[in-house]
Amino acid sequence: MDGYARTIERISKLTAEPSDLVTLWRESTEILKSAVPHFWTPCWFSMDPASLLITSHYHDGLPEFPPAWLAEEYYGNDVHKLVDIATSETGISTLYEATGGNPSSSAKWHTNMSMGGDQELLLRLRTRGGEVWGMLGLYRAPGSPTFDSREKNLLSTVAPRLAEAARRALLLGEAADPEWSDAPGVLIIDHKWDLVSATPNAGHWLEELPDGNTAAGRLPSAVQSVAARALTSAEQPAEQRQVAMARVRSRSGRWLILHGARIQPGSHPLATLIIEPAHPSTIAPLLLSAYGLTEREGEITQLVIKCFSTAQIAQALFISPYTVQQHLKSVFDKVGVSSRRDLLGRLFYAHYEPRFRDNERRTLRSLPLRGGPTAQQHFAGS
Repeated sequence: MDGYARTIERISKLTAEPSDLVTLWRESTEILKSAVPHFWTPCWFSMDPASLLITSHYHDGLPEFPPAWLAEEYYGNDVHKLVDIATSETGISTLYEATGGNPSSSAKWHTNMSMGGDQELLLRLRTRGGEVWGMLGLYRAPGSPTFDSREKNLLSTVAPRLAEAARRALLLGEAADPEWSDAPGVLIIDHKWDLVSATPNAGHWLEELPDGNTAAGRLPSAVQSVAARALTSAEQPAEQRQVAMARVRSRSGRWLILHGARIQPGSHPLATLIIEPAHPSTIAPLLLSAYGLTEREGEITQLVIKCFSTAQIAQALFISPYTVQQHLKSVFDKVGVSSRRDLLGRLFYAHYEPRFRDNERRTLRSLPLRGGPTAQQHFAGS
């Protein structure tokens, strides 16, 4: 097995096991540093897939993200922004490519040089299902070779695995340190289908699943199925492994999502299962409640912050470009901005920057990181 295949296998093994987000980023860094050499430390970001706004970062040795960098990301007019790569066709880009071979024309390049870096590569972390959960930034010092096609192919191959692991890490964090009343529940199940342990919320979700009887010790069939896939997937080659996941309608008619992963090697493995409600995007009710947007205005705003053009929004929503512009004018009036860039910045600083900074503090205190915008009770009066 060559170094390329060995790196994929190591990332596959790492991401198949439950982990907190910081540990995932730290251990992924260790694996990637020899396969894709880079300067100093990678920049790992988590992103809200509903809005593509960042919710946390992890830079070893940089506990606080400089405010000027955030301002440039959401109010500046430079190239190579995170959302550009998140919505691009390939999901991977270098600053050299983005500037047509003239990186010195970018303000970001001058910032990188002031930190001792030169080249910048950004990689989108998107699941197989199409949700973007993060971004990876890698840098190289002046005079280093450029990122080549083999390195880019390697990174693109492992990106979906890293995205799925990031999603699971955030779920585990929510279960361990709940912020919402319907926080996910976590089950630990052994190879004999016995329930080893469960978080407090897990019992509630088990009762919601059909055909189970926790009082009699019988787990729902959906739990058994996902656990079985989790326990056997680790024995398969990396390229053949499937995500252990299921979507199930509960007794009350609500949809629930089950995620599974194997957590103990050997002849007596354990599986961890996360059960969460399949709730709609949290950004939509935020927009409607905080700014009094109509449902259609909320839909258009979500697409604007994902960098859809007027024509793309019109096509996606089956309305005319003129109607899009009229709705957008109303959105600007209600939010109190005058441009798309101002709208993006306003939403980030009002609802995501507090989460971003709180996650910095949580990282220093070894607490689970959280995704999405700030808690619902903070939205009123924003």
